[in-house]
Amino acid sequence: MSTAILTPTAPAPAATPAWIRRLFSCWNWKCALLSATARSIVYLIVMMRAGSHGKLGVVLVEMAYVTLTAGLYAGMQQMALRARSQMLGNLIVVVGVPGLSQALDWLVHIATGAPIPHRALWSVCVFSLLSASYHLHIMRRGAFLTGHGEHSLLDDFKRIPLLTLGFILSPFKTLWQMLSKRREQTVQAEAVA
Repeated sequence: MSTAILTPTAPAPAATPAWIRRLFSCWNWKCALLSATARSIVYLIVMMRAGSHGKLGVVLVEMAYVTLTAGLYAGMQQMALRARSQMLGNLIVVVGVPGLSQALDWLVHIATGAPIPHRALWSVCVFSLLSASYHLHIMRRGAFLTGHGEHSLLDDFKRIPLLTLGFILSPFKTLWQMLSKRREQTVQAEAVA
């Protein structure tokens, strides 16, 4: 963070109100950038396939809205990682925040007169669930965090291939662990009998 040297003739910067500092202390700019880009592309692809009229309006509303809110939602997800219960934190990250996001997103589209076709809505809901699961996976491993413990965006991108592979393989790893535990319990039960 650079510091500016104020000369006696330079005006002092105005103090930032506390509520704005608090709001932006949980704003994750990295996820805002990525989410706005990815979700807008999803909307555009689905809308083009559906042949819907007013495609550009829906995509523009999505880009503007998601750019403003995705960082706040990702910041909420990042804060949820510190919950006392890891299960509660995981539920907030994967279900709570995306559910809130989708509900508000739907209301914004209705309010702006750019309704979302059902096909696009369901596609974005599925994408949001997968995206939130991915956010949980990478954030739990220290990537795409802002503030304390933050790495550069370039460092985060360098880690993406291995993190993505780990995300893809995680269901198989969980299944393997469950099967191994079950096999171990069976062996122990047979040894006791």
